[in-house]
Parts: sequence; C-alpha cells; structure tokens
Amino acid sequence: MFIQILIAFNIIIAVIFTLFYSYQLIYILVVIFHKSIPKNGNIETHIHNYAVLIAARNESQVIAQLISSIQGQSYSQDNITIFVIADNCTDNTAEIARNAGAAVWERFNKKQVGKGYALDFLLSKIFESYPQNQFDGFFVFDADNLLDVNYISEMNETFNDGHKIITSYRNSKNYADNWLSAGYSLWFLRESKYMNNARMILKTGCAISGTGFLVSLDIIKENGGWPFHLLTEDIEFSNHNAIVGNRIAYCETAIFYDEQPVTFRQSWNQRMRWAKGFYQVFGKYGASLIKTMFKKRSFYAFDMFMTILPGMVLTSVTMSLNLIIIILGLAIGFDISSVINLFVASFMTLYVLLFTIGGITVVTEWKMIHCRSFFKVAYLFTFPLFMLTYIPIAIVAIFKRVEWKPIRHNSVTTPCGIRPEQVKIVNGEYICPNSKNKAKCPPGCIYYNAPKAAEK
Repeated sequence: MFIQILIAFNIIIAVIFTLFYSYQLIYILVVIFHKSIPKNGNIETHIHNYAVLIAARNESQVIAQLISSIQGQSYSQDNITIFVIADNCTDNTAEIARNAGAAVWERFNKKQVGKGYALDFLLSKIFESYPQNQFDGFFVFDADNLLDVNYISEMNETFNDGHKIITSYRNSKNYADNWLSAGYSLWFLRESKYMNNARMILKTGCAISGTGFLVSLDIIKENGGWPFHLLTEDIEFSNHNAIVGNRIAYCETAIFYDEQPVTFRQSWNQRMRWAKGFYQVFGKYGASLIKTMFKKRSFYAFDMFMTILPGMVLTSVTMSLNLIIIILGLAIGFDISSVINLFVASFMTLYVLLFTIGGITVVTEWKMIHCRSFFKVAYLFTFPLFMLTYIPIAIVAIFKRVEWKPIRHNSVTTPCGIRPEQVKIVNGEYICPNSKNKAKCPPGCIYYNAPKAAEK
C-alpha cells in the first residue's frame, strides 16, 4: 500500500513540475523561431557618464586584468570612472587596483559580510565624494570578470532605448578546465540565451545573474543605495523589481566573461550559498510576488516566483524517499521492483531533459564556447550530473547555517586570450583590442611571449 502511495506521489510531482515549468520550454521555442529584439535605431546615440563598481575580496590575482579590459573599451574613457571596494581584504588587492587606475576604498566589517553590503558602502562613498548627478548609470562587475571590447558601447545603446536596468550575455573564461567549470558555464549560457533573451523578446522582465549589469542613477536613488543584503543579492534585486514594476532588460551583444570554480569543495560552498539565498528570497518576497501576480496580472512576478520556488527541494525529497524505500525494501526482503523502476525512470528522465537543454545550448552557442570541440561535446554528457549535484546541496542548505565565503580566482588572462581571433596585426605588431591605448598584448595574453602563434 505504501509503495502505491509513493508511486502516486511521484506521478503528482511530475505533473506539477510539468505544469509549472513548461513555460521555460516555450522560452526555448521563442528564441529558436523568433529574431531577437533589435536596438532602437531611431534613438540618437548619447554618451552617458558611467561609474563601474567592483566589489573585491582578496582578488589580487585577477583585478588588474578586469580594470585593463575596462580601460580598453571602445567606449570613451572620459565617460568611465572605475571604483573598487576592497572588502575585508588581507592581500594587496587595493594597492593593485589603485596602481591600475581605479579609485579605491577599503572596508573592514566582519559582521556585515557580503557583496550587497560592500556595494552599498561603495555607493555611499561615491555620493560623498562626487556630485550625485555626475553618473547616469552604474555597472556592477566581479573582480574575476573580463569585458569584450565593445561591452559598454553595446550596453549604452540599450540604455539609450530607455531601459533603466540591463543585464548582459554571461560567458566563461575557463569552460574547458573540468566538468564543474563546464557545468557552470553551460548553465549561464543557457540563462542568457534561453531565459533572459526570451524574456526580452516577449517584453517581460529579465533577471540579474550575479554580475555584468547596469543600473541607472534613478533606480539607485529610488532604492536609497543598494539595500539588498541577502546571500543572493542579485536574485533579491530581481524579485524586488518584479514587485515594484521595474522591468530588467537584456543586451545580448554585450559580452563578459567570468571564472568558474574548478574544485568540488568551492563549488559546494558557492552553490550552498546560492541555495540558502534562494530560500531567504523566497521567504522575504514569495508572498508579495503571489500578490503581484494576481493583483497586477504580472507574468514577470510569476516568472520570478518560479525562479525562487524551492523546486529542487521537492525533487530532492521525492528522489530521497524513493531511495530510502529501495534500501529498506532490500533490507527486509520486500518486492520493490516497481519503486526501483520508477526511481531509475525518474533519474533518466531528468538526465535526458538536462542533456537536451544543454545540447540545444551547445549547438546554438557553439561559436561562443571558446574551447576545443572535444570539450564542448564531452562536457555535455557531464552537464546533467553537475545539475543533479544540486539535490544534496538543496537538502543540506535547509538545515545548515550558511555564511558568505569568497571564491578563489586564479585564471589570469585577457579577452584576447579567450578569443584570439580578436587580435589584430598592425604594422607587424600584435595589438590587443582590450589593452589600453591600442598597446601590444600585455602579460597574460596568449601571444605575449609567442606572437608568431597568431599567424597560425
């Protein structure tokens, strides 16, 4: 009898998931069969003044490369000011950032820990030191990011279309390092292409994903700085805007790269924080999102509600119950073949679904994945396994106290190291499109010590 109840429970869960998340499959079809929304060519190009905000904790290995990629932008450098908040650093991040040309503040606070607090502190210092209306918008990056040479120019065009919050295309510096970095990278590519891109096409709101976004001065003033301090301040910010009615836009032509964890321990800690942060956001904003869904008939609110809904917990509980019954049945000699078959079928269904989502992304984003073809194909098979490791993480995060912990970044490179096709030969010299003043490729570029390789 209990086994029959368990089978029925599995079927009900499968139906609920299908009903709730089928719209994301529609997103995929929208992107495949509908052209992306072009920028408004009728809007006169206007050069805005931008502040670039970088929150960094012990990022001495990578922060200079980010600053260099900002200084090498095709956008006017006279209209870009780089600010760094060296947050609870124990290394020389602040010194390196200053020497690279950024305005730097240092913050030491062991009680209010996290990126949200650091950004709020940095904004308060900027408004104390600069005229409040000097900057039209604020870019937010993590210290390990690198920007494509036209990143700010592309975001500026979308900003000129009247959008007050804009996110961008998230790519990876180290896709091929191992199955973990590839798993992260593929998921973020999927978020950009088949979530935010679809939302932009359908003219609903997008979601911020950690880094690589632009916020107008009006929104910063409206919020009184950056009052988003949960473990996942990006998701908190996205849900807040869905509730108050500020639509987040997406610019697919603005590309940035970030570094993904390569050890399971770092990945576990990071995703544990994400899982706990999603629960926090659900607890704080869930009821308001439901109210907004019905009161304002807001699909945006529904989409964000489904994003933070602890669906992984339900999946985890379902699969755990099946596994417990299998173990108990084997121990006491019950016929559990039906449960085993159902467990295997559920696992394989999830694997095939995730493989399909990953496969579609790999095919359409093939040229955007900057590694050998072998790794693009091989890590497609490990992608579902990477995603399924969220199951134990989601369960542990319910009970475990989670604090913000920094992720160590070591990938020292530049955009032309990631995309060597961007390197140009001028008067016999190899010019890095992301280096300051059209200089030769700096240390870290793959052609710095071996320029003849570019000819091949």
